[in-house]
Amino acid sequence: MDRSLFIAMTGATQTMLAQTSNANNLANSQTTGFKSDLEQFRSMPVFGDGYPTRVYAMTEKPGTDFSQGGLQATGNDLDIAINGDGFFAVQDSKGKEAYTRAGDLKTTIDGQLQTGSGLAVLSSEGQPIVLPPNEKLVIGRDGTISIRPFGEPANVPLVDVAKIKLIKPDIKNVEKRTDGLTYIKDGSAQSDDPSVQIAQGMIEGSNVNAIGAMVDMIELARNFEMQSNVMKNIKENSAAGAKLLQM
Repeated sequence: MDRSLFIAMTGATQTMLAQTSNANNLANSQTTGFKSDLEQFRSMPVFGDGYPTRVYAMTEKPGTDFSQGGLQATGNDLDIAINGDGFFAVQDSKGKEAYTRAGDLKTTIDGQLQTGSGLAVLSSEGQPIVLPPNEKLVIGRDGTISIRPFGEPANVPLVDVAKIKLIKPDIKNVEKRTDGLTYIKDGSAQSDDPSVQIAQGMIEGSNVNAIGAMVDMIELARNFEMQSNVMKNIKENSAAGAKLLQM
C-alpha cells in the first residue's frame, strides 16, 4: 500500500511541475521570439540500500522547441527577425554573452541598442552597440547597421557603424535557461556566421501553440485529480485495514 501511495504522491507533485511549465508556455504565447519548453513524464526507480523496489514518477525537460515562430511585419526600422536558423548575440544580466531571437529592439537616450527587455545587443566584435544620432537607419540582411547622421542631406550615402553578431550553432549544443536566453552548453566561443539572414521591419512571434497548451493544461489538471483520488482511496483502504486488525 505504501508503494501505491508513494507513486500517487510523486505523480501529483510532478504533474504540478509540468503544469507550471505548460502555464509558462501559454503565458508567453504572444511574447516576441519565445521558444516553448518541452515536458515529458517517465518512471524512475528509487536507488538506495538494497534493491530498487520503489518507483516514482518524474517530469523532465528533454529540451526546447527552437522551431521558427511566425513573422509579423511592423514597419519599425528597429524591429528585426531572423529568417531561418540562427540567433543574435546579447549581453545578459551578468555581463555574459547570450543569444536570443527576440528582435523588438530599441535605443536608449545615449544611443545603446537594446532588446525590448533591456539587454544590450552585441556587435560582431562582442561589444555593446552604441548608435550615433541619426535621421535614417537601415539594418542589412547580414546584420550591418547603416545610418545617415543628423543634419546630413538626403543624398549623402549611408554610413556603416556596426554589425550585429549573428551565430548559427549546432542546435544540439544550445540550451534555454531560466532567464529565457539561449546559451552554448559547452561554453565554446561562437563566431559571426554570414549565412544568417535578417529581415528588417519584422519580428518573430512565439512558436507556442496556444490551443495545444490549453489542451495540455486540461489533461494535466485531470491527471492531478486522478492522483489525488488515488491517494484518497489509499487512505480509506488503510483505515479499513486498521479497523479489521483491531477486531
